[in-house]
Amino acid sequence: MTAAPRKRVLILPGDGIGPEILAQTRRVVDWFVARRALPADLYEEPFGIPAYRAHGSFLRDETWDEIEAADAILFGAIGSPEYDTIPGAAEGAGLMRMRTELGLFINLRPVRAAAPLHAVSPLKAEVLRQTDLVIVRELTGGIYTGKPRGIETVDGVRRGVNTMIYSEPEIERITRAAFDLARTRRKRVCSVDKSNVLEVSRLWREVVQRLRDTAYSDVELTHLFVDNAAMQLVRAPAQFDVLLTENLFGDILSDIGAAAAGSIGMLPSASMTGMDADGPARHRALYEPIHGSAPDIAGKGIANPCGAILSFAMCLRHSFLRPDDAALLEAATIATIENGARTADIARPGQPTLSTAEMGSAILRELDAMADGWPAAARA
Repeated sequence: MTAAPRKRVLILPGDGIGPEILAQTRRVVDWFVARRALPADLYEEPFGIPAYRAHGSFLRDETWDEIEAADAILFGAIGSPEYDTIPGAAEGAGLMRMRTELGLFINLRPVRAAAPLHAVSPLKAEVLRQTDLVIVRELTGGIYTGKPRGIETVDGVRRGVNTMIYSEPEIERITRAAFDLARTRRKRVCSVDKSNVLEVSRLWREVVQRLRDTAYSDVELTHLFVDNAAMQLVRAPAQFDVLLTENLFGDILSDIGAAAAGSIGMLPSASMTGMDADGPARHRALYEPIHGSAPDIAGKGIANPCGAILSFAMCLRHSFLRPDDAALLEAATIATIENGARTADIARPGQPTLSTAEMGSAILRELDAMADGWPAAARA
């Protein structure tokens, strides 16, 4: 039996609370390297405002070389009021470049309503029970990247222009990803669109339905308009298994899904490349919590690191192909919360709260307690 190949893992803390949450994530990565023999080589680079302060560039060429060399990227957050004060700064440009140039068109956003957090969700416990869904969001097309775009003046009137555009191949490849995922779960896909208004959505629905009928007849397919989907996510989230969306709709719906999780600080995500005809190509992926940079609490040491840590669990599952280790980290995180460890965003009124670093330490203690009874990781 040969040892599993080592993987390059690049840590990009980014802006706002990114450095705080990824410091805790790195402690967890180090634990898996030491205790579970994870074959990971770690690298770290500044990104965004910290990189600009140190080097005069938001994304240095040296950092881009590391991004291209990485097998997996652990990303913190992008966004800061400082971008508005720097001439020519384009907030989010570096993240968009990674998504498009690395071909990370599959974005997975799992939403689980863990029982210990039912009490802090705005939704009723009976609504939350058995909620376990994945939003499959197309990440490199649609209105975020379509052209023409910009702000222009026509006949003395300023107007903003963005273009939503999808080709049949773009729709088909993300649809295949959703159906393939559904086959590993409960074999149900709900495709979200706005086909009563948008021509792009009419093509989307046509392609999704055709692919299901010709290649995935074993998977149940339903369609919802995006406004109805938003309502259903808060009315009855447990009805969904895999929710397939284009770029903008997925961005919005996953934040709504945070209501089921108890806090947006709990939600992880993975952005990945596709598959070659012969199987996995060089698998590249970026893992990040969905919560953003939260500049209002940056530097206070109170951010919830669970979304970032659970994003690393997705890295264990999808990049390292170690589902037992992923399940261990997920179980340890939930057990930590169940045992009463809470950051401010997931605490009930009057309940003691932990700092970001204290929450990281609590999860590490739970990992120590659970590790000996957990199955050994496959290393083939």
